[in-house]
Amino acid sequence: MPLATLAILALGTAAQAQDRGTLDPKPLPPLADPDAPGTPAKALFGRVTSPAPGPAHAFGSYAKGCFSGGEALAVDGPTWQVMRLSRNRMWGTPPLVDFLERLAAKAPRVGWSGLLVGDMSQPRGGPMLTGHASHQLGLDADIWLTPMPDHRMSRREREETSATNVVRADRLDIDPQVWMPEHLKLIRLTAQQPEVARLFVNPAIKKALCREAGGDRAWLSKVRPMYGHNYHYHIRLACPAGQDQCGDQAPPPSGDGCGEELAYWFSDAVLNPPKSTKPSKPKPPMTMAALPAACRAVLKAR
Repeated sequence: MPLATLAILALGTAAQAQDRGTLDPKPLPPLADPDAPGTPAKALFGRVTSPAPGPAHAFGSYAKGCFSGGEALAVDGPTWQVMRLSRNRMWGTPPLVDFLERLAAKAPRVGWSGLLVGDMSQPRGGPMLTGHASHQLGLDADIWLTPMPDHRMSRREREETSATNVVRADRLDIDPQVWMPEHLKLIRLTAQQPEVARLFVNPAIKKALCREAGGDRAWLSKVRPMYGHNYHYHIRLACPAGQDQCGDQAPPPSGDGCGEELAYWFSDAVLNPPKSTKPSKPKPPMTMAALPAACRAVLKAR
């Protein structure tokens, strides 16, 4: 898929990522025929509220997968707080939960008070009803670009507070009124962890990182530009060792990614793509047939 198309898709989901939650979430109504062949997989996984029992294992790829043996990140920790609790997306494989707890403990060392954790995965992964194409393996997590406040946030605050937009209105660079040196330090700290396969940030953030990184630039190769990430950065862990049914992320390209590849994201082809005169045909939703066979067992496990 062309980068310009990916950029448009990412912009389309960014508003959903920032949508307010609710203080009184309602369960989704049951499906009339959940086993019908054309039932969207997101409608099935989006209705599951508990993890699949059994050993922890990720099946498939980051955008077509699921996992068993999931754990929820505690809503409150010494140096983290989970946001948008009504979404029930604070789940992941045990390696992701452990990683976030350890990263949060390290954050104060670089001047970051603590992590505000956004979407991780649903209890069994799989496609989500809104907001993400990935986050399906229990190995992805969004970290807000807002430091943790000095108090335990109320449920209303967690549902209604907006994350900080650090990108300038013209999308060409970061907003110097809100961007801080600690943003770079936190992202660099995260990228330097060996379990991390990728970090996704807005291209304007990548530009700032390239400009401010200094002499130690090896970690920049993991940080990839993607629109829709101006309020948070997206952590993607590599598949845990020994999980042969987990499709790993390809290694990042060589170099720091600060040259022509980054410049493309600021071209007219991406920032001002031509508008089509023909209405776009909506892509059919993913069904269970597109997911690994193991995901059927994960979905139905009790």
